[in-house]
Amino acid sequence: MRLQISHTTRYEFDAPVTHGLQQLRLTPKSTRQQTVIQWQTLVTGGRQELAYEDYHNNHVDLISIDRDTKEMSIRCQGMVEVEETHGVVGPHKGPAPLWLYEKSTPRTRIGPKLRAIIRSLDTDSADLARLHGLNEAIHEAVRWETGVTHSGWTAEQAAAEGRGVCQDQAHVFLACAREMGFPARYVSGYLLMEDRTDQEASHAWAEAHVDGLGWVGFDPANAQSPDIRYVRVATGLDYADAAPVTGTRQGGEGERLSVEVAVQGQ
Repeated sequence: MRLQISHTTRYEFDAPVTHGLQQLRLTPKSTRQQTVIQWQTLVTGGRQELAYEDYHNNHVDLISIDRDTKEMSIRCQGMVEVEETHGVVGPHKGPAPLWLYEKSTPRTRIGPKLRAIIRSLDTDSADLARLHGLNEAIHEAVRWETGVTHSGWTAEQAAAEGRGVCQDQAHVFLACAREMGFPARYVSGYLLMEDRTDQEASHAWAEAHVDGLGWVGFDPANAQSPDIRYVRVATGLDYADAAPVTGTRQGGEGERLSVEVAVQGQ
């Protein structure tokens, strides 16, 4: 399937920006299950300084914000062809070593609520079946709901609340999978929704490394593994490593942010 994607991020500031830099992880890469046919990033109110690959093998664009600007927009658009692999991404490729993804982060530190989810699983099943069971258990334990959490919430907080968005559910999966002995990583990307084209944000899920298969994707928000409706963009230990836009600035008080995402099947 070919997916046409458009992702626009707009900033408006009450006070002009004196200096600012943004890191964009918004460009997908061609892999075993997806081929990037065309992709471009257009910036107004700023300019691209350089592009590089980080230690998670993500494509990163470094953007400087124009001095004294009060408006900035970043628009990415392109087409990606996706093949069905039933969620299997394949063998691990560097530069980050596989053992790094066994490491807990402040967002994915294990706690009593997370351990309770692990205890609910069938311990006698094979690795892949256990991970599918974990995916379904998180889907039931942390229901998808917007406006409850924020980007700084931990996996334990989301599990205790019992609600969250795809970012929170992915963090819960990472924390539990690592506690179970699996290397696991966060994934940001896009999902073609069945009932609409326009979306409020991009999507997030997780991947765990399984002996004999390599990396396998799990989406606890939808209780499934990624299929031809998913486009992978960036990976990392948690949201901080794979966030679509991060950065810093001086000035620019009174920020107003809006995001528009559209994914359409071709």
